[in-house]
Amino acid sequence: MDSGFLLISGIVVLALIFDFWNGMNDAANSVATIVSTKVLKPFQAVLWAAFWNFAAAFGFGVAVANTIGKGIINPEIITEYLILAALIGAISWVIVATRLGIPISVSHSLIGGLLGAGFAKGGLVAILLTGKVQLVLLFIFLAPIIGAVSAFFFHAVVLNLVKNMSQNKMNNWFRKLQLVSAASYSLGHGTNDAQKTMGIIAVLLFSAGYLGEEFYIPVWVILAAHTAIALGTLAGGWKVINTMGMKITKLHPIHGFSAESSAALTLLGTATFGIPVSTTHVIAGSIMGVGTTNRLSAVRWGLVRKIILTWMVTIPLSSVVAYLSYKFLMMIV
Repeated sequence: MDSGFLLISGIVVLALIFDFWNGMNDAANSVATIVSTKVLKPFQAVLWAAFWNFAAAFGFGVAVANTIGKGIINPEIITEYLILAALIGAISWVIVATRLGIPISVSHSLIGGLLGAGFAKGGLVAILLTGKVQLVLLFIFLAPIIGAVSAFFFHAVVLNLVKNMSQNKMNNWFRKLQLVSAASYSLGHGTNDAQKTMGIIAVLLFSAGYLGEEFYIPVWVILAAHTAIALGTLAGGWKVINTMGMKITKLHPIHGFSAESSAALTLLGTATFGIPVSTTHVIAGSIMGVGTTNRLSAVRWGLVRKIILTWMVTIPLSSVVAYLSYKFLMMIV
């Protein structure tokens, strides 16, 4: 067995570890509302979310994976060391944030890693500024706004539909409906985020000559990525879950249903068009949007400002670590 194959295999394993940490940090996105509204106990919630994360492997396409694989940096310059450096940059920030309970965008951590490693190898010409990079950067700002606005109006419509319903009856109905909305959100989360790892693995295999002359996503890569993210969700990042579900605003089952439903529609819509948005940005925006239907002061804006700050530094930090990692790898190989 040659050393090149062993290196590629090791990087694939590292990519799946990244996917696991993705699920662990983003477990908060999938289960925060359903836990905070006490519809499910924490372990039941992550088990429910993990199942639907894996189910997303079947029938939702690979448009986001293709964007990550071919739309961020020039595929012609990609080597195993570039992908390794990108993963080191992405994983470093994800682990730190998960340990601290910070709900970051794991997606943008990976994109930052790709940008940093790509720049380290080929400079600005390596980055496909006319490709999907501009769209990705634009959606850093648009995703939470879309999540907030859609959740605000979705929740307003829901409130109007149930305005004559008693509080007890409303809670009973929406406790059941929240199981459906949480499943839908987890489908959207799995569809969007697992595909980012698929894209990384596929472009690695393509650059090493294992996929032939045409880029595609192998079935085993799809299944492996969804398994890894589902296991990460099952492990649960409990500090992040506490931040997302219990600190931004106070939630009841009806709020959880509206936040999850509107976020799910946003994620499935962007995934269809191959836009790798942050699931964290979308659900956080949705929770804020639902909270503001009561009153603006219902949202803890001080905490929101801290979360937004971490969003802003995610791509720069992971880019710097990936850049330095690539330069270091080139010194020792």
